[in-house]
Amino acid sequence: MTNTITPEFRFRRLRRTSVLRDLVRQPTISTDDLILPLFIEEGITEPLAISSMPGVVRYPEDQLAGAVQRAWSKGIKAVLLFGVSRHKDSIGSDTWADDGLMARCIRSAKKAQPEMVVISDNCFCEYTDHGHCGVLCEGSHEGVDVDNDATLANLQKQAVVAARAGVDMIAPSTMIDGMVAAIREGLDEAGYSHIPIMSYSTKFASAFYGPFRDAVDSTFKGTRSTYQMDPANSREALAESMQDELEGADILMVKPGIAYLDIIAAVRANSQRPLAVYQVSGEYAMIKAGAAAGVIDEEAIVMEIMTAFKRAGCDLVITYFAEAIADWLKP
Repeated sequence: MTNTITPEFRFRRLRRTSVLRDLVRQPTISTDDLILPLFIEEGITEPLAISSMPGVVRYPEDQLAGAVQRAWSKGIKAVLLFGVSRHKDSIGSDTWADDGLMARCIRSAKKAQPEMVVISDNCFCEYTDHGHCGVLCEGSHEGVDVDNDATLANLQKQAVVAARAGVDMIAPSTMIDGMVAAIREGLDEAGYSHIPIMSYSTKFASAFYGPFRDAVDSTFKGTRSTYQMDPANSREALAESMQDELEGADILMVKPGIAYLDIIAAVRANSQRPLAVYQVSGEYAMIKAGAAAGVIDEEAIVMEIMTAFKRAGCDLVITYFAEAIADWLKP
């Protein structure tokens, strides 16, 4: 008789068929989890391809409606709007004009698909001639810095204009201290207490953002390290999100994604609020480059990363792959 070692429990029993694996899969991905970023540029008549982000374009204003309707038809229920302004100044004032690009895009998206959750990215980098996320101040020993409190006042005006235009959710991405409290106060005082805030609550000064600057035609030069987070600081990262929760954020966010799964897990362990992750432009571009080179399977890699985000604790994923994922999920 041959001596054998018999495991007391065989994990492989529940991996034997695809149906069994589906039954016991822990995090799952659906179109309900996805938020699609859209770029809209003033003054163009045809979609403009973004060379560093294959498959992503800047839409003319008159084609935004079609992009929103197409996303809805695929089962995507939320879009995040980024304007590419041709009316830039030192403070981003076009964003608090009722006839400015941000407000026009919100109205167009809501008219095209009233049920779609339309989210405005609330920042100034696409609307300032210097490309920073707010009002510049003097005196930084590193050359350029953003005036925290002056920027808060402008964020309040911007958020109220977005709400007046019909936005469903405000998403402040400036990483300015006190931004959630200021926006909440501004919205409430203007009669928009029902509008939720999805805060970019832990946003790192990351090298993964490079292609995004092409996407929004940014004039930015230098560093945002004085207001965005040091990628090394995990304790501070958690504190940033917890502070935004205290200030009234309805949804928290970690940005970027794949290099910060530990931060996602830490925020999830310390908060019961819905949690989003932004799979940013550099992450997208690397996957596209690898797939184009034939060294990875794009669909398999993307879905594995989506699962990693959900496993780490995310409820929502902002991703340029949203439409592709919706197609892959079709039975």
